[in-house]
Amino acid sequence: MNAKLTHELVILKRQKFAATSEAYTGEQQHELFETLDIDLTAVTAEIEQLALTHPVPAEPTKQQPKRVRLPAQLPRTDIHHEPDSTLCRCGCQMKRIGEDVSEKLDYQPGVFTVERHVRGKWVCNQCETLVQAPVPAQIIDKGIPTSGLLAQVLVA
Repeated sequence: MNAKLTHELVILKRQKFAATSEAYTGEQQHELFETLDIDLTAVTAEIEQLALTHPVPAEPTKQQPKRVRLPAQLPRTDIHHEPDSTLCRCGCQMKRIGEDVSEKLDYQPGVFTVERHVRGKWVCNQCETLVQAPVPAQIIDKGIPTSGLLAQVLVA
């Protein structure tokens, strides 16, 4: 009985832990690598041929923004955010060099509107200090809904 059980155990271990039929022999591995080299050479030649017939543009084209602009027919309200003082720490008057504009979609009962938050950029010519009003708090970071729109969505 012991001999029979030992023999079965040896067979089961061989089935579970022995080399499988999917293992490659040295000759099979050599053929596989030769085939890979031939395929790699063919692909490289094809890429070079395509590069000659289709040259890559020097400047990459600009991608379109992913978010579509809010419709122009919606009424807009401008909200300006400016720094408290346009006088620099060095005592010079700062100069306005531009502005950042962000648009938020708002809903008041029956009417969709767009809030345009305009934040001016001010710079001092002497000490090269840039000052801008902080971004107002938002319910959803980098999102376009206002609290009125989100309230309407939740209630509806």
